[in-house]
Amino acid sequence: MAVTKSIETASLSIEVQSGTDKAGLPVYTKKTFSSVKTDAAAQNVYDVAEAIKGVMEAKTRDYFINESSSLVNA
Repeated sequence: MAVTKSIETASLSIEVQSGTDKAGLPVYTKKTFSSVKTDAAAQNVYDVAEAIKGVMEAKTRDYFINESSSLVNA
């Protein structure tokens, strides 16, 4: 039998600078936006992340798509 993977939920995380450490290097935390469509094109999610970055006061670094999937033995 073949196992199939089905994406159940997806969210977008953006690393946002939350301060600096003792050495003066930036410290980042993640801001997460839930309810991303599971079939959304990567370019579209990236474009949304760029738009969000444009209105944030803090500096940002990387973007992530977090997916939760179920495995079914069909």
